[in-house]
Amino acid sequence: MTSKAKAKPHYVNNKEFSLAVVEYVKEANAARKAEIEIPKVTNYIATCFMKISEGLSHRPNFVRYTYREEMVMDGVENCLRAIGNYNIETATRTGNPNAFSYFTQICYFAFIRRITKEKKQQDIKFKFIEKMGIEDFAAMGMDDAGAQETMAYVDTLRQRISQVRTQDAKIKEFAKIEKEKEKLELFMV
Repeated sequence: MTSKAKAKPHYVNNKEFSLAVVEYVKEANAARKAEIEIPKVTNYIATCFMKISEGLSHRPNFVRYTYREEMVMDGVENCLRAIGNYNIETATRTGNPNAFSYFTQICYFAFIRRITKEKKQQDIKFKFIEKMGIEDFAAMGMDDAGAQETMAYVDTLRQRISQVRTQDAKIKEFAKIEKEKEKLELFMV
């Protein structure tokens, strides 16, 4: 194990990984042409997919999501599906294959899709809770004494919300009157 691999648990050597992917793609293409069963992805390649996906998930734009593990698994799954599409002849600046960047992009877009799905689910949950009302959720799974305490708390919350709404309405009314006064003063000048 190299010093980089010890220091960074998600480190993938691009050269070794790219060569392994190129070899696998050649074998898979030959199997397709011969119409025989396509070989399974090697453990090394699968481990690299895990490391790439896990490493990407630790980036600042992804690390705080509670469903980060699902994002990682989606990335690995998409990499496994896309390995057959990897083009060996793709030109890079160095002239060498760059499988690391290809599969990192695949993981990145898998993460984006997962985030979009989770946000849609979250919106659905919020709409459901909004339509059901807080009482239904507050009293769920409680005995009578617990439900009564919870309902007292809900009533207190309602009173506070009502007070805030009343104050907000007064402030809006005051602001409206002030704006009208300013308009009249500008018109008279």
